[in-house]
Order: sequence, then structure tokens, then C-alpha cells
Amino acid sequence: MRIGILGPVAWRIPPRKYGGWENVTYLLVEGLVKRGYDVTLFATADSVTSAKLESIVPRPLEEDSSLPPRVYETLHIVNAYEKAKNFDILHNNIGVYGTVLSKLSPIPVLTTLHGSAAESDSRIIYTRYKDHPYVSISNAERRICPELNYISTVYNGIDIASAPEPTTPEDYLLFVGRLSPDKGIHNAIKVSLATGRRLIIAGIIPKANEEYYEKEISRYVDGRNIIYIGPVDPVNRNRLMNKAYALLHLVEYEEAFGLTMAEAMATGCPVIGNNRGSVPEVVKHGETGFVVNTLNEAIEAIDKVKFIDRKKCREWVNQRFSADQMVSGYIEVYQRLLG
Repeated sequence: MRIGILGPVAWRIPPRKYGGWENVTYLLVEGLVKRGYDVTLFATADSVTSAKLESIVPRPLEEDSSLPPRVYETLHIVNAYEKAKNFDILHNNIGVYGTVLSKLSPIPVLTTLHGSAAESDSRIIYTRYKDHPYVSISNAERRICPELNYISTVYNGIDIASAPEPTTPEDYLLFVGRLSPDKGIHNAIKVSLATGRRLIIAGIIPKANEEYYEKEISRYVDGRNIIYIGPVDPVNRNRLMNKAYALLHLVEYEEAFGLTMAEAMATGCPVIGNNRGSVPEVVKHGETGFVVNTLNEAIEAIDKVKFIDRKKCREWVNQRFSADQMVSGYIEVYQRLLG
């Protein structure tokens, strides 16, 4: 089977630090190549892959402001479709605009939503192409745009082997992700202040949220009890998670799949997450963390975390969210589409 993978170009594949879509795409491509498939990855020119690399975008668009994003993303997508005849199937992982040429393609095109249907503008396009085959990354994601032609749900996978084995934790709480209102960083700060536990914050501040950070968050960051360390690479992220008492994932939107939850549990770190979006699918309530409905419940859950068996957190991820399972899920979808 010859597979074209249309990857995102905001960041390098694999990402140096931040880049959830890029990391999942990397693990998928590496897994497919390992199983003997002929894979071509469309990504930035600095990407690192075992597959054949096709690139028209010289550098990640989030890292080089001299590259007009709309121009280069369009060229990137068109380049993949121009070469579609060289494959048996094209798998779109860049979002909504990777779908618009699908009806002109000489081969089947599959789109993984990756949460992109949450944007109202994107839903207009997705609804126009509702018969196109889609993969959701959680069952919860389907509620966002239920009219689409869902072929399967394939959970995001992670590289469990790279995660350190569970160990005795320290006392700090951890937040990992972009610092935006919908990610609930303000909720994590409230839990930290209410429980008297240190909070380490790791992640990027998007340009669109710089004002939010300055007005709502920065005054709490004192470098002692609440510490912001910026984005971290996978190795340091895993170390932080491995030693954290708990990961706080108190999101305020219907998140399609919170990758950091799986990454944390793989290191043995329990998760306290709001009962929104994919959280109840990713966290096994009472066994790998706690799914809460209110801030008070999140605060109360802090004391209960000490009863969680951190080894079971890792076992849960190995059972449901491994990269190997993700790869198998997509191979099954490809085979179904090709008959």
C-alpha cells in the first residue's frame, strides 16, 4: 500500500517542543514505515522522518514570520494533491483546508479531524463535504459536527517506551499546554492556591492570548509557588510529569483529545480533568485520576490522588493509547476505504 500523509506545517515533524498534531503524525508515519508500508510525508523541509519527505514549506510557519501562512499552507496542500496519483490513499492531517480538494482527487482521501471542526468557520466547509470519510480522535469529538461521515474513531497514540517508569512523586501540581482561557490555566491556579501546592506551568503563550496572560495570569506567577517555565521538549516534559503529584487538565471547552493527559498517565502521573469533551474517555475515574464537574470537586480530588496506583495509570495508557494501537487503527481504516 502506498500512503501519502498530508501533515501539518505549523511546527516541524516531530515537534521540537510544542506540537500535538505534529507528534501524532510523526508516530503514525514511523509506525507505518516500520510495518513495511510505502509512505510519503508532506511536511516542513526540516522534518525528520523514516518515510519519503516531500516539502514545499522550508520552515515551520509558527517559527518563521517571513513565510505567509495562507500562501505556504495552500502550496503545501496543492502539492500533495498534485502528487496524489502516486499513492493508493491520501491521509489528511492538516485540517479543514486539506479536505476541499478531495472531490478532485483520483484516489480516496481520509481526513482526521484533530479537533478542527470545533471552529465555526471550519464547520461550514466540513458540512459542505460531509460525505467525505472522516476519523474522529474520540467519540466526544463527533458531537461537535455529528452530520459528518465518520468511518472510525482512532484515539491518538503516544510513544510509551520513551516515558519513564512510574516513581514516587514530588508535591507539585503540573499544567502542560497552551496558555489560553479554554485550556483552563486559571482553574489550575485556583486549585494551587486553594490547596497550597506548588504549580508548575509549561507551555506556549499564543500571540492571541498574550493580553489574557498579562491581565489574568501573570500576577500569580511568582517563581516560587506558581512557576512558569515556558514550552518544554518531550524529554523534560516527561520528567516533569513523572515527578508531578498530579496533572491539572481543567479545560473549558469540548476538547477532542487531550494528548497531555495520556502522556502524563504514561509516566504514572494521575490526571484531574473537567468533565468536558474527551476527558471521560481518556481518564478512568477513580483509577487513573478524577473526572470532576466543578472547581470544588477538583480541589477535593487533590487529597484523593495519593490513593491512585501510578503503575495502573501507565497500564491504562498502554491498553488504550499506544502508538502501535493507533497505527493498527489507521491501517484498518485504509484497508476499508480501499475495499
